[in-house]
Amino acid sequence: MHDSSTAVVHGEAQTEAHGGHDPALLHHFAEPQQQRDAASLGMWIFLATEVMFFGGLFCAYLVYRLKYFPEFAAASQSLNWKLGATNTAVLICSSLTVVLAVWAAQHAKRALLLGSLVLTILLGFAFLGIKAVEYAEKFEKHHVPGPSFSFVEPVPGHPDLMANPYHAQIYFSLYFVMTGLHALHMIIGIGFFVWLLIASWKGRFTPAYNTPLEMGGLYWHFVDIVWIYLFPLLYLIDLRK
Repeated sequence: MHDSSTAVVHGEAQTEAHGGHDPALLHHFAEPQQQRDAASLGMWIFLATEVMFFGGLFCAYLVYRLKYFPEFAAASQSLNWKLGATNTAVLICSSLTVVLAVWAAQHAKRALLLGSLVLTILLGFAFLGIKAVEYAEKFEKHHVPGPSFSFVEPVPGHPDLMANPYHAQIYFSLYFVMTGLHALHMIIGIGFFVWLLIASWKGRFTPAYNTPLEMGGLYWHFVDIVWIYLFPLLYLIDLRK
């Protein structure tokens, strides 16, 4: 109750200090709702371009998976699905903390807002740490596409038939491109949430203005959804262990 009343009084004081003008309202917008709608539209357009970007990669993956399914299945079994499942749980939890952060800002719960943002950032780093462990294992086993690539594994269900290493290399190429780009989006998201944390600490967001948090939440949820698709496509093609 104290946090809420303090935030309202602080917001009113800021408005009065600026001659009745909301300090969070940019000069080219007539009202806060117009500014929020513009930000929301811009974010949705950006996410639409991201859908098309990742959609092309998903289409390429599906084409090659249909063409070289035995090799894709064999290569998939070399991944650690338990680490992939752990990362899935980490991202789902991070989506929850993002929702809590937005809710806290809307209800002037400063402690919950800061705590949720910190947890989101930590969960993001946890995801990247687990992914780094997976990448290190791929380098140790020479499963990274290139001159030193090596893959000698039987086709699942046919122990006497070895998988074609050239076709398996296509799988690992797509694996590194798709998960690498996803990790890059995670890094960008973490950087943005660090900025949101600093701004929240300074008291920039109030129940009347928390648009950056909402936009950051939309971006983070999109990144999480991309992983929800990547996990079964890459890790669970032909799970046998």
